[in-house]
Amino acid sequence: MQRRILITGAGSGLGLALAHRYARAGARVACVDLLGERAEAARASLHGEGHLALVADVGDDASMQALHDRIASEWQGLDVLINNAGIASGGPMTGTTMDEWQRILDIDLLGVVRGCRLFLPMMLSAKRGHIVNTASLAGLAAAPGIMSYGVAKAGVVALSEQLRTELHRSGIRVSVLCPAFFRTNLMQTAIIGEDAKRFAQKMMDRSRDTPDQIADRCFAAIERGDFLVLPSRRTPWLWRMKRWLPGLYFRLMTRTTARMPH
Repeated sequence: MQRRILITGAGSGLGLALAHRYARAGARVACVDLLGERAEAARASLHGEGHLALVADVGDDASMQALHDRIASEWQGLDVLINNAGIASGGPMTGTTMDEWQRILDIDLLGVVRGCRLFLPMMLSAKRGHIVNTASLAGLAAAPGIMSYGVAKAGVVALSEQLRTELHRSGIRVSVLCPAFFRTNLMQTAIIGEDAKRFAQKMMDRSRDTPDQIADRCFAAIERGDFLVLPSRRTPWLWRMKRWLPGLYFRLMTRTTARMPH
């Protein structure tokens, strides 16, 4: 039986790369994007048959309910849910607005909550499934200059940790993806000043990781059943430094602050 995979934010970046990776593995993929033309282009580019192109706004309750209802009608269930859609932001606390906080939290954190809340009952009924939430190294790093984004992604990590414990012995696995910078078009929708955008773009351009490489590592880790997935080349040693050498890690972060635009 073909596995059924739903990926939000599948029109570009990591979402699209994961869609291709699962399609090559023989799965049916529901490519979900805010823009219908991107969802359709993603679906049309996939290997194999039975894929779907669907439009949904993860920041809207009614839109996500409609997505759930369509999947229930078309597929009668789901094997892997990848809550991947999100937008970026950048800047210090004093540079943020409450509108930014509300938008980032509603999409990057509550968008994941909506996906989990709506699709988990399908998996519980089937007594199997896998929920994959895309966070970011930003959710672990306590890094400067990405205040609202880092907090939202830290929330995704915490949500995933709690959900993993809650679903223990249910037959449903949980994974959280925490990639660092890699080359995507994330800056096109980012809530970010021009100086901070140039800094972020430079970091992405310097990355040796491509979306396909990140997707391949994520796919392998998800298939193994790993919980915390650190797919970028630099991410594992940064995470270990923070855990085992917190003072040294803090000094590294303060040096990062000094290099950032103000």
